[in-house]
Amino acid sequence: MTTEKTESTPRVDPGTLTGEREALEQWLDFHRATLAMKCEGLDDIQLRTPSAPPSDLNLLGLVRHMAEVERGWFRRVLAGEEAPWIYSTPEDHDRDIHVTDEDTYAEAHATWQAEIGHARTLAAGRDLDVLGAGDHRSGERFNLRWIYLHMIEEYARHNGHADLIRERIDGATGD
Repeated sequence: MTTEKTESTPRVDPGTLTGEREALEQWLDFHRATLAMKCEGLDDIQLRTPSAPPSDLNLLGLVRHMAEVERGWFRRVLAGEEAPWIYSTPEDHDRDIHVTDEDTYAEAHATWQAEIGHARTLAAGRDLDVLGAGDHRSGERFNLRWIYLHMIEEYARHNGHADLIRERIDGATGD
């Protein structure tokens, strides 16, 4: 089954005269909305279309990957929650990207948005210097400021991928 997404994702340009926290949150939200915009108007078959062989990177996989990233950094690292992987498995660590015909945008988008909502709740009211309560596979500790900056970088990098994938699918370009 394929479903076409037609609603327009609102995206607000970050302010130019904001404080540090507001700027970080606005840029992160800007990049979250950009990824959603790159997926708009495509059906599930198009969203599962790989970028360019041999790569199997695809828009649906990027949305699923960012749900995993949101969960990892905010739930596991910042809050110290025991949050299992959503898509990845011991057999396939990149299962988020390795989509099947049964995987849908509706499910991935809902999961991603739920993780974004949870991330916002976990970060709300915390000082940017607060150290995460959880462990990272590197063994290092991270403060909320670093997590915000990393998330902006992660989205920006993958939005570049999304832009190229989308252009390959239907020629659509733009920021």
